[in-house]
Amino acid sequence: MDVLLIIGIILLVLWLLGFIAIPGLGWLIHIALVIAVILIIIWLLRRVFRLF
Repeated sequence: MDVLLIIGIILLVLWLLGFIAIPGLGWLIHIALVIAVILIIIWLLRRVFRLF
């Protein structure tokens, strides 16, 4: 597995846990989600479509 994919998956899991456990930190949790999605998209572009 690529490092970007692992970091993206970890951030997604942490986002889910934070969203359920600590709903008061909504802005911080959504920043983690955005970063995770960006990392997974970059991983897809690098691996599947052979870009970068």
